[in-house]
Amino acid sequence: METSELLKKVRKIEIKTKGLSKHLFSGEYHSAFKGRGMSFSEVRDYQYGDDVRNIDWNVTARTGDPHVKIFEEERELTVMLLIDMSRSSFFGTVNQLKNEVITEICAVLAFSAINNNDKVGVAFFSDKVEKYIPAKKGRQHILRIIRELIDFEPQGHGTDIGVMLEYFNNIVKKRSICFLLSDFLAKGYESPLRIAARRHDVIGVNIIDPREEELPDVGLIRARDAESGEMRWIDTSSRRLRQHYAAWHQDHLAYFRNSFKKVGADVVNIRTNESYVNALLKFFQQRAH
Repeated sequence: METSELLKKVRKIEIKTKGLSKHLFSGEYHSAFKGRGMSFSEVRDYQYGDDVRNIDWNVTARTGDPHVKIFEEERELTVMLLIDMSRSSFFGTVNQLKNEVITEICAVLAFSAINNNDKVGVAFFSDKVEKYIPAKKGRQHILRIIRELIDFEPQGHGTDIGVMLEYFNNIVKKRSICFLLSDFLAKGYESPLRIAARRHDVIGVNIIDPREEELPDVGLIRARDAESGEMRWIDTSSRRLRQHYAAWHQDHLAYFRNSFKKVGADVVNIRTNESYVNALLKFFQQRAH
């Protein structure tokens, strides 16, 4: 992609997602993801209703007047975005491709994080780990992430979520908020997911295109498997084939849902024909309560 075209796309996404982060998600994000604990802030005069357990006896003895310690939430967190860049993410039949929706969601999450003074890191994966960007703060860092999301060309074609989680478990030791964004059309990641969920706050964000849930009855079509590259003829007028296809997708959706439920990790399902804004707001509000 030409540099000028890339910069225009980055700027367009920044304007849209930064506004969403500032006006819609700032409070919800803060409420949904609490800090690690409480740190000492200052000492002030005791006021009626203050918890007597917070009295600073040293200052009270020195001044002769009761004083209490004030604590504030430790806000700085690390947010990790693990992003599926396999060929199946470059698919879409409605308003946007799945990877375009992923790009906007990542930008919203990243801007929400830096608005709360949190660090953001990224790892791209296909059937292997493609690229890792360590967590940092700042607008320029977020813009770099957006550029990579728009212009990155993965070397692998398939999807291996387990490989990504194993890499994440090995390289990120400090507890973090981990968003795993994928279409989850793969299995075999239960073990590394269980380890990740013990160490981190893991959220699975499943991006679904409506045509993945149900094939339309449009007769004989020639289609390419996004990940294997194989071309084949498909008779969509066959009810049996459409039912088999729908069952295959439901099986993967159930595997995703059950795998995350077993380890106590949250999930968000986002369809490309619906608003991801509403889905994220609902998720943040549920987390806050």
